[in-house]
Amino acid sequence: QVQLVESGGGLVQAGGSLRLSCAASRRTSIPYAMGWFRQAPGKERECVAAVSWSGSSTYYADSVKGRFTISRDNAKNTVYLQMNSLKPEDTAVYYCAARVVSNTGSYYYQYRDYAYWGQGTQVTVSS
Repeated sequence: QVQLVESGGGLVQAGGSLRLSCAASRRTSIPYAMGWFRQAPGKERECVAAVSWSGSSTYYADSVKGRFTISRDNAKNTVYLQMNSLKPEDTAVYYCAARVVSNTGSYYYQYRDYAYWGQGTQVTVSS
């Protein structure tokens, strides 16, 4: 079982930056891929970024490419989402997710692929 805790959300003006962190509850030798999802009111939850266990493979939604960067530090059991040039349309609750993997180079971007979820952190971008 993996418990995930997000932090770093908040209120920022358009054009600003935030860095989200997601810490797993305990260290584990089992490899797991990670993803960041977001859900705005009235919209479906969507994957904005994902990273493999090794960190060598990443995925970004078209809407955030060039602005968001996902990274991970396995020694700290933490995954990050650096968000730059934020826009009002980035406003949402952001969730991190994890799934155990056998292929350490694979990432996943479908909601149904993840078994573990954090509680979410609110990101609000004002215009």
